[in-house]
This record gives sequence, C-alpha cells and structure tokens, in this order.
Amino acid sequence: MKILYFAWVRERIGLEAEEVDPPASVRTVADLAAFLKERGEGYAHAFENPSVVRAALDRTHARPDTPLGAAREVAFFPPMTGG
Repeated sequence: MKILYFAWVRERIGLEAEEVDPPASVRTVADLAAFLKERGEGYAHAFENPSVVRAALDRTHARPDTPLGAAREVAFFPPMTGG
C-alpha cells in the first residue's frame, strides 16, 4: 500500500511517500499509525499524539477506527484550518 505524508507529518518522517506492506494484524487506520510509529524516531515523533493526525483512504477522509480494507493509498496529514 502507498502511504503519503503531508505538512509536518512529512517533515518529521522525512519522506513524502513510501510503499508499505503491513502485517495482517494491521486492520484499521489507528493500527497502521501504531505500526508506523514503531518504525523509527521520525515516525514516533510524527505519531506521538495520534489524535492530531488525520487520515484519508483512497482520498476519502477516514476515522481512526476505519478498516483499511482494500485501500491502495493512505494519506496522513495534520488537521486543516480555513480562513
């Protein structure tokens, strides 16, 4: 699955995208964030407070408890504000 990182999530991880093959135990957006958090210091820093990281599955906003299902692309990004 392709993982995209935006804004400060990208800056902390040091990548804008990567291909990841998570284990079968990773079933939800929250599971994926927890799995990524264990991949190193930058990931741990990016996902240290998962409640402030938003996600989208195949370009549709997703909650932490959303199943990954057959998603081909997952994006992680900070909350957005408008003006």
